[in-house]
Order: sequence, then C-alpha cells, then structure tokens
Amino acid sequence: MNVNAVRSLMAIERNEAEGRGGNRRLVLRAPADWPEPAPGQFLMLHLAPPEPPRHDPLLPRPMAVYRTERRPDATLLEVLYKVVGRGTSLLAGYDPGVALPVVGPLGRGFETPGAGETALLVGGGTGIASLYGLAAAARAQADVHVLLGARHADDLMGLADFEALGVRLSLATEDGSAGHRGLVTALLERALAEADGPTRVYACGPTPMMQAVAGLAEGAGVPCTLSLENRMACGFGVCLGCAVHGPGEKLHLVCRDGPVFDTTELRVDALP
Repeated sequence: MNVNAVRSLMAIERNEAEGRGGNRRLVLRAPADWPEPAPGQFLMLHLAPPEPPRHDPLLPRPMAVYRTERRPDATLLEVLYKVVGRGTSLLAGYDPGVALPVVGPLGRGFETPGAGETALLVGGGTGIASLYGLAAAARAQADVHVLLGARHADDLMGLADFEALGVRLSLATEDGSAGHRGLVTALLERALAEADGPTRVYACGPTPMMQAVAGLAEGAGVPCTLSLENRMACGFGVCLGCAVHGPGEKLHLVCRDGPVFDTTELRVDALP
C-alpha cells in the first residue's frame, strides 16, 4: 500500500493553535507532484529538522493527512494534531519556514461508501482528523452523517471544516459543553436505530470508543471499518512494532496492512 510514498523535505507554511484545547493545525509545503492521498492515509513526520542537525526525537510520528490543496507550484498538506507530549510540544514550537523530513502517503485508506448508502462516520479525540477526507469524498454519492465526540467543546478538531461540508453533523462532549452530554457512541446507537437502507459505519478514535462502535455496528448487522491509531516507528512494516491480532493466529501490521481495517479482519477485543 506504500508504492506511491515519497520522501520529501517540507517547509512549514503555518503552525497555528486552534481553540484552547491544545489542538493545532500544521500546513506543510510539499512538492507540486506529491502523490494524491486516499482518505485515511497518513504520513511519517520527523520532528527534528535536519538544519541545524539534530536527532532528538529520533523516531518520526504518524500523522493523518487531513486534507490537501493543490497549487501550481506546491501541494499544501494539512495535519491536525494535539499537543500531548514532548514530541508534539516541540512541533508546536516550530515557526513557518522550518523544514521537516516527511514520508508519505502511507498505508491503506478508506473505501468510500456506495451510491445511495448511509455512511455513519464516528470520530473521537484526535481520530477526528482521519475522517475529514472520507466525509468530503463520500458526500457526493452517500448520505453522510458525521458524529464527533470529545471531552470538551475545545477538543473537537476541525469543527468548522466539517460544518462547511454541508453534511449532517452531531456532537457529543463528556461535559456537555457542546451537543449531547455523554459519549459519542450514544449518538451512534440512535443513528443506527434510525438508519433506513444500506448503512456503513466508519470510526477512528480511542480504542474503547472503537470497540464500542464495532459492537454497536455488529448488533445492528451493518459493516464497520476502523482506522487504528497505533504507535509506529517506521511506517513500512519493517520494525514490526505496530502488530495487531486478526482472526486465529493472524497478525496485521497497522502501517502496512492498515491503518484502515474492516472489523472482520481484526480481533477487536484485543486491540491495544
């Protein structure tokens, strides 16, 4: 799934805070002929710029490609991320013009729903960033209903972008600061009960959320696709550090075989 991946040195175009929840929007300037990513694909972003030379942190971070903008002289790649640790704290401190090594697009992306289907997209936390491309691609042929959940309204990534798509949008926050007070899975349970006709569920977010989503989809008898957010060190299936269990004794490497999987390909109860 990585045959189109390329290595590039990309300058930061913008690196801005969004809201008060630690969310940020990073815009990278890629070559004009950078391969078009499928919804759900990701890139490996090295957080130590080569100039001046630095090797800490050593390992890159996987980041979902949020969306792209094609220009005659460049491709702008948008990444949404949350400042949660040392690496993302360093990234948040880089100003426009800093160049970072990037490899991508990587992995297996989403298959868009068929014409006339209902697509229920469930995003939680930073997993929201993986679903925007799917929502944008699917809205022309499917009835797209996006369900976003977070602890607080400030944690809802890309909210204005999803609103601008014109798709159905439902929100849940654990503290009730936006939308339904509680978990996003409560919104999914309601949406599944109201669905009429062929329906598919797509989800990305914390493991307990995705396990609950998979259980609800199975109970409703509808197919379910998950995008996993495992830690990765290489992005090419070399280090074997992102293995997850499939049926029987089968193992999948999330970076190479995913990150997008149908739930029938996984032992959902054993997800890390």
